Amino acid sequence: MPPEAAPDAVRVWFRLLRLETAIRAAMAERLREVGLSVPQCDVLTTLTEQEGVSQQDLAERLYVTKGNISGLIDRLVVAGLVERRALPNDRRSHAIVLTAAGRKAAEAGIALQREFVAETLGRLSPADLVAFEAHLVKARDLVRAVGAAPAPKAQPAARKRSTRSGRPAMSSRT
Repeated sequence: MPPEAAPDAVRVWFRLLRLETAIRAAMAERLREVGLSVPQCDVLTTLTEQEGVSQQDLAERLYVTKGNISGLIDRLVVAGLVERRALPNDRRSHAIVLTAAGRKAAEAGIALQREFVAETLGRLSPADLVAFEAHLVKARDLVRAVGAAPAPKAQPAARKRSTRSGRPAMSSRT
């Protein structure tokens, strides 16, 4: 049985999750004003850092599946924000590049993010920012360490008794 988390750790965990949700919701609202979703903005701003990457590379950078990135790129192509260009050495892959409209949309998204950061984290003192970042890096490293470890083996589920009808019997534990 895995160790149980301390109540303080659980409280902080839920605050972190709620903070991430609140940040995403606030950014989604702002990005709607320029016609972008958070995932679209993620792709466009990532492409401002390095254009010509494959969909596979984008999926890895954004921590999404190849299927998710494919549909997202399809919609961005239709919107005229990115183009797929054939790679001469790999006919199955395409380089993803920004169009002029895509670059403009990415810059608008980046500006909105910078404004949001200025209004929120930008109001923390330099010392608080350094401490906050140090805690985030420690937490990230702990998550990476656990993510790299093999998952604990699941205990076999107890068989539920069946009623005469063949349906599982209800239990107070379900």
